[in-house]
Amino acid sequence: MSDLLTKEEYKAIAAGLSLPSQAFIDGSFRPAKSGRTFDTINPATGVVLAKIAACDKADVDFAVEKARDSFEDGRWSRLHPRERKEILIRLAKLIRQNARELAVLESLDSGKTIFDCETVDLPETINCLIWHAELIDKIYDQVSPASDNHIAMIVREPIGVVGLVLPWNFPLLMMAWKIGPALAAGCSVIVKPAEETSMTALRMAELAMEAGIPAGVLNVVPGAGPEVGEPLGRHMDVDAVSFTGSTETGRRFLRYAAESNLKEVTLEMGGKNPAVVLDDAENLDRVAAHIVNGAFWNMGENCSASSRLIVQKGVKDALLKRIIAHAREWPAGDPLDPVNRVGALVSKAHYDKVCSYLGWGPKILLGGKADAGFVEPTILDVSDRDAAHVREEIFGPVLAVLTVDSFDDAISLANDTEYGLAASIFTANVKRAMRGARSIRAGTVTINAFGEGDISTPFGGFKASGFGGRDNGIHAHDQYTQVKTIWVDLSDDADEAVD
Repeated sequence: MSDLLTKEEYKAIAAGLSLPSQAFIDGSFRPAKSGRTFDTINPATGVVLAKIAACDKADVDFAVEKARDSFEDGRWSRLHPRERKEILIRLAKLIRQNARELAVLESLDSGKTIFDCETVDLPETINCLIWHAELIDKIYDQVSPASDNHIAMIVREPIGVVGLVLPWNFPLLMMAWKIGPALAAGCSVIVKPAEETSMTALRMAELAMEAGIPAGVLNVVPGAGPEVGEPLGRHMDVDAVSFTGSTETGRRFLRYAAESNLKEVTLEMGGKNPAVVLDDAENLDRVAAHIVNGAFWNMGENCSASSRLIVQKGVKDALLKRIIAHAREWPAGDPLDPVNRVGALVSKAHYDKVCSYLGWGPKILLGGKADAGFVEPTILDVSDRDAAHVREEIFGPVLAVLTVDSFDDAISLANDTEYGLAASIFTANVKRAMRGARSIRAGTVTINAFGEGDISTPFGGFKASGFGGRDNGIHAHDQYTQVKTIWVDLSDDADEAVD
């Protein structure tokens, strides 16, 4: 969808939106059992958009009960995979029909630019759901090489009731990354959206019901982490949790599982991702465009953002000149104005955190200013390899530049982090590109480009960036299925009665 509207047209859509505010459980909207609400705020204006149901343990217990009922009676889990596929494709079509409304809702709630919502988030959300829907009736199970008297089948079964805990940086897309494979596999799910960005998840649940997903199969329970996330993580009748968010919170879900029913846990967490540019990199203008996109896309609120530029000395000045020129083409401002590429940070608390890294320490090459929720694309020349700007995940539009003398120094510095989510390397030398890609300890390494692969490639991290599995690709289905062995004895005396 590239036919963007004008700012005035987006404002008119925003003014006419019906904003979802209640939890979606067992096929209908309902208030929190406590009756409590919390404000969801437009981070670009500070205006309260709606009062969202502030759910707690009682709502989680109710949602899990309904999800369990729906799973056990087979209303979704025992449908033919072809039927689940057709319903999920209907959901994707409904999202496409309502894409403009969803894009505006997402922008209002998160501060993301309408440009990104329209050209990236919505198209990829639709593509993700269709991809997993189309896959599910094409996955074959296995038969092992057993003896002539036996048949051994290895089959996948849906894991059961799953908690899906979403981040605030890509609310719709991350929901698609998780519900796509989970629902295709036959699971029943409880989605916990981030407290800052609940509305598109609630609208998506409503569309799912309209598409034909039965009541109880897809539930959305908004609320704070301690009131909803922790009860979900500790629930004895939840079979698995898939979480995307900070490493600190991810560790908590491992603890919740250890202290409850040892549920399966998959974690996709933070990153401090290097972009390595060597002296022989070709087309520096194109390299600069990739670095700027990697660092400042979605205001740097991206776990795979290229937040560390590791550049070889001989090419540094020429590259930085081009990077600064490209970064100046990323205007910041009203997220509903489609000319803007940098919107507002998601909340006052996060804005304050990002601002705490500005105004001190490394030399500022570009930007460095912030005002009322907006932070300029900022480039810092960092000489101290242990500086906080190099070590810590800022999760904002801040790029730290580090200078190296050699290929070996660049790879060593790229790996000098607790994280291992993504990386990129720019060089014209194929051998060095491949040696670098193999040597960098990260879940995704791109060569001569910034990116995360696409829906067909698994996404997740090494070290403190990931645990237990991958999103995207056929590998995502491993999160939501159990492998079972069925062993059949065919020997002639196997069916003789034993007195």
